[in-house]
Amino acid sequence: MKNRSKSIGLALIAVFCMWAALPSGSTGLTGIQWHPYNEGMALGKSKNKKVLINFYADWCGYCKLMDQKTFADPTVISYLNEHFISIKVNADKERMVAAIYRVNPLPDTWFISEKGKPIGNKLGFVSAKDLLPILKFISTDSYLKMSYKEFLKSF
Repeated sequence: MKNRSKSIGLALIAVFCMWAALPSGSTGLTGIQWHPYNEGMALGKSKNKKVLINFYADWCGYCKLMDQKTFADPTVISYLNEHFISIKVNADKERMVAAIYRVNPLPDTWFISEKGKPIGNKLGFVSAKDLLPILKFISTDSYLKMSYKEFLKSF
């Protein structure tokens, strides 16, 4: 009985140590914190954060490429989770939402203000290298003060 109690105690200590070693925050295990459209828009307003909406379709090759490359990039994951509420919308299944933004072609990435107003969008595949400066341009409100071209010179 004594050995069994000791084994259980050691097992519990091992589980606790493994749990404690896991990275804190959501980026380590889950990647980008994607939200459904209505929930994400409400969160953007309540948390006073800008929103990124990624419109995609299951059949879209460039959409899949963005998921595999751009949205898997650790810097993009970290930046989006810290500065934006991220929304993923399947344009084929949520046609009403896609119609609001006149989505065509795919992928289509939209940037929305904290108040829920569209700031702008970027059509087509966007690499991580190209998305990061756009995210910073939007999140820092630089888009209110200068052109994107001017921003890139100071970036």
